[in-house]
Amino acid sequence: MTAVAPAGTGADGRPRLAARTLRTDRWWLQPLLTVAALVAFIVYSTVRAFENAHYFAEPYISPFYSPCLTTSCEGDTFPELFSGPSFLSPALYILIVPLGFRLTCYYYRKAYYRSFWLSPPACAVAEPHRSYTGETRFPLVFQNLHRYFFYAGLAFNAVLTYDAVLAFRNSEGEWFHMGVGTLVLLTNAALLWLYSLSCHSCRHIVGGRLVHFSRHPIRYRAWTFVSRLNGKHMQLAWVSLVFVAFTDFYVRLLATGALDDPRFF
Repeated sequence: MTAVAPAGTGADGRPRLAARTLRTDRWWLQPLLTVAALVAFIVYSTVRAFENAHYFAEPYISPFYSPCLTTSCEGDTFPELFSGPSFLSPALYILIVPLGFRLTCYYYRKAYYRSFWLSPPACAVAEPHRSYTGETRFPLVFQNLHRYFFYAGLAFNAVLTYDAVLAFRNSEGEWFHMGVGTLVLLTNAALLWLYSLSCHSCRHIVGGRLVHFSRHPIRYRAWTFVSRLNGKHMQLAWVSLVFVAFTDFYVRLLATGALDDPRFF
């Protein structure tokens, strides 16, 4: 039986180093910060999802609870379509889509593969795993659902934009009023649109499989715009993640009466 030559760091011609890396800088700092930031968001969003309260302060609704489709929802920003168990928070129905979109996002895969699974933790640092199967087995095979979460995420962005438009009302339902909360919801919706449009799947959908861009000038311009956004995908991923949590926190402060929303007009 023919012996199989070792691959990776154990391949022939590779130096035999006992040390995991020869780097002397703080290569572990970035994956550590990534773990801290993602864990903080997971803990916060989980607590808020199960809290099932303080997510609506007329006319503002938290993005964690929008679109609120159950009959147990507070506020009237979106039609109530079905009745769910009273003990089950409406946010648990909603967060499936944004969570699935970010969990399967190409950038976030890189972030949590490197930070949580150390695969690999940094450049020129060997990972502790002896084998690599890619994303062809359970559960990573579900990463292939990313483009479908992208489509659903666009619908959610449209709903959050609708919420931002409704934020131009006052507590009595009169239009053309604006407060700090209005700007918060508008900014949140804009950041989520930018994050979604900078997605690698969006870039492929807009300009992929085209042999001649000259025959598709409109798609070429759209592809150029999305490509520019794609270069900022990492930054947009983090900024939108932090701001969606901030938006929820701001609405909670208003709903609990801890803060009065300053109004411009």
